[in-house]
Amino acid sequence: MTTTKIETRHGVMAVDDSATDGFPVVFIHGNSASRSIFRHQVDAGWAGDYRMITLDLLGHGDSEDASEPEAAYTQNGYADAIVDVLAELGVERAVVVGWSLGGHIALELIAKFPGLTGVVITGTPPANPETLGDAFNAGDGLSIGGTEVITAQEAELYARMTAVPFEQSALDAAIRTDGRARKIMFDAFGAGRESDQKSLVATASVPLAVIDGAEDPFVNTSYVASLTFANLWEGTYHVIPGVGHAAFWEAPEIYNPLLQRFLGSFANN
Repeated sequence: MTTTKIETRHGVMAVDDSATDGFPVVFIHGNSASRSIFRHQVDAGWAGDYRMITLDLLGHGDSEDASEPEAAYTQNGYADAIVDVLAELGVERAVVVGWSLGGHIALELIAKFPGLTGVVITGTPPANPETLGDAFNAGDGLSIGGTEVITAQEAELYARMTAVPFEQSALDAAIRTDGRARKIMFDAFGAGRESDQKSLVATASVPLAVIDGAEDPFVNTSYVASLTFANLWEGTYHVIPGVGHAAFWEAPEIYNPLLQRFLGSFANN
């Protein structure tokens, strides 16, 4: 993977790109995390079949803090910056894999990136302001995810809840994150400044794979199971037993074959 810094309309983003001839697959991490969370995918033996691209959202990881936080730190703002990244990389078609906040951003890309061939979301209940209470499980972790200033103890709690097994890199990512990114994103979602993602998945024609952990502390899987999807991959909501919020990190031996099957179903056509 080659690391580059790419200028976007909202600031400079850190991007890793395998730069192979394979079909592009773009990975978008979650709130207060970083691109390193996708290690078990981009380092897998089969990854060489694809052009693997990971990035740090603005205000996260090795990317800059946003030049205009109110515009950048929303799902739409993040999506706009990613469109800039893909243009700079010359990527015209891609599958996007999004985790948690990254999944919501992936859904926003449906309207913004015409070359979007397929979407995979994990830990991402498609919602709107009226259904947020049903879509998410209330608790300390969700509250921390929307708080600008957090303590070291809160950062560790959040890191341990979002990515099991825990690694120091997850805590480092939570501590590094621009706190404004948490609060602005959270407030914008609740205020209806993003797409109605419940309606979006009911009408969007792009193939959508939904893969969650059955024990996700943030996501109400019963809510996700109740949704109408226009083009749900395999007609199935894939729920992995005994797994939490980051199924691709916690159980790559189960998640990766699903991802490979999804990519193989259309990406090379």
